[in-house]
Amino acid sequence: MGKGPKYKVAFKRRRQGKTNYRLRRKMVVSNTPRLVTRKSLKHITVQLIIATPEGDKTLIACHSKELVNDFNWKATCDNLPAAYLIGLISGFRALSIGVNNSILDIGLQTPSPGSRVFAVLKGALQAGLNIPCNKVILPDDSRVKGEHIASYAKKLFEDDPELYENMFSSYLSKGLKPEKIAKYINQVKNNIERLKGGKNG
Repeated sequence: MGKGPKYKVAFKRRRQGKTNYRLRRKMVVSNTPRLVTRKSLKHITVQLIIATPEGDKTLIACHSKELVNDFNWKATCDNLPAAYLIGLISGFRALSIGVNNSILDIGLQTPSPGSRVFAVLKGALQAGLNIPCNKVILPDDSRVKGEHIASYAKKLFEDDPELYENMFSSYLSKGLKPEKIAKYINQVKNNIERLKGGKNG
């Protein structure tokens, strides 16, 4: 730990590894709404936030549970397709309140190309939200469509049916065959597009 008369204690959230204040300052002074994307082990959360003198104001919020509650989502809520669909919903909601431009805020998460946070970005972009980015960081179309899941499930079913049953038990218990997930994801996407993101806010 630093010492001496000139040493300054870092802000609490910086010490806790929660906020990069230098990066946050750049986002705040841009006066552009931030698409704040966070992931946990089981869910994805997206908020559109604008900085005001009184503090941050949340314009819209989306959670991967909405896929289950509003669109009868039968797959897990933490995978790449789920992240993409939540990004699609958040993009539609932003547009519905008149927000056309945003910047991505992933906090202190490590920016790994093709990851879930960039699947959210891909969904928001395809909804029509303008977010500056390098397209090489976005996951392939085949992955947000779940084709990698379907391919793996099909191979596993042929090679080891018991492991297939165990690994995809949550899918199968809801009547979803993982080898057909690509078609199912497309159906959910069409429903989201038809409703333009479902409920606002």
